[in-house]
Amino acid sequence: MTDAFGRVHNYLRISLTDNCNLRCTYCMPEDDYDFTPVSQLMQPDEILTLAKIFVDAGVTKIRLTGGEPLVRKDAADIIRLLYTLPVELTMTTNATRLHLFIDVLKEAGLHSLNVSLDTLQADKFILLTKRDQFELTYRNIMLGLQEGFHMKVNVVVMKGVNDNEINDFIALTQDMPLHVRFIEFMPFSGNHWSSNKVVTLDEMLQIIGEKYQFLPIQRAKHATTKGYQIEGFAGTFAVISTMSANFCGDCNRLRLTADGKMKNCLFSKEETDLLTALRRGEDVLPFILQSVQSKAKQLGGQMVSDFTHVDADAIKNRSMITIGG
Repeated sequence: MTDAFGRVHNYLRISLTDNCNLRCTYCMPEDDYDFTPVSQLMQPDEILTLAKIFVDAGVTKIRLTGGEPLVRKDAADIIRLLYTLPVELTMTTNATRLHLFIDVLKEAGLHSLNVSLDTLQADKFILLTKRDQFELTYRNIMLGLQEGFHMKVNVVVMKGVNDNEINDFIALTQDMPLHVRFIEFMPFSGNHWSSNKVVTLDEMLQIIGEKYQFLPIQRAKHATTKGYQIEGFAGTFAVISTMSANFCGDCNRLRLTADGKMKNCLFSKEETDLLTALRRGEDVLPFILQSVQSKAKQLGGQMVSDFTHVDADAIKNRSMITIGG
């Protein structure tokens, strides 16, 4: 699946649900958000059928996302179905239900998990998520480490909110093989983004450099992260610099929302309704290839490279929770 810019796409992110048991404002800004009715969500057999089509077209890695994928009642069934495909299977989760699924994930061959955690302070966790789940989340991250998972911790950094905790997260990597990924704050529908809330790659590295000496890790092909290692530390850290230094040039990612819409970019305005086509008995592959071909050169064709000039109100997109990240 090659687009007009020669980028080969072999990585599919599948959202299982737009539901979540947390209420992070940058992802799901409204408390009265209406979740997608179950009948409009992809069912397990439909997820498997669409995934097979993508795999036959060249996908070698699938990441399950949400919302929170593990709040879906049939999440274990879906994981077991996708395990039958010849792909690397991974997941992004908030970890609050990880202890309930740890055996299923191990049986399905998942070796790597991304966990969303934006603060190490229990009181701030409540402010950010509107739920008192910090201790459970942290305990389940430790459980993942104990069970041998490659654990990545995703931290959305926001100026004046949690930028003062950057080095606290770095400290976790000293004795534990955790891989912390700091994410620049990105604009989505309803999350009240503004450029002055963004902590850039350079600003993060300056904060870290005031306390630690670090060396860059060679960037893997298609990686969204710029990685770094502190000598003697068991883990690593990285920055996902979408806003200040994007990595669109060799992007290999495609997305499938929980209601079966294909997005060829996280920031794309256009969506392709694969689920309706599938339910009508139509050949889905041409729709997939057409979407890949129409992929913009960078940032969904909706944003300029200089994020300080981005007009968030002019961007037409979903909220993060309905995309799946």
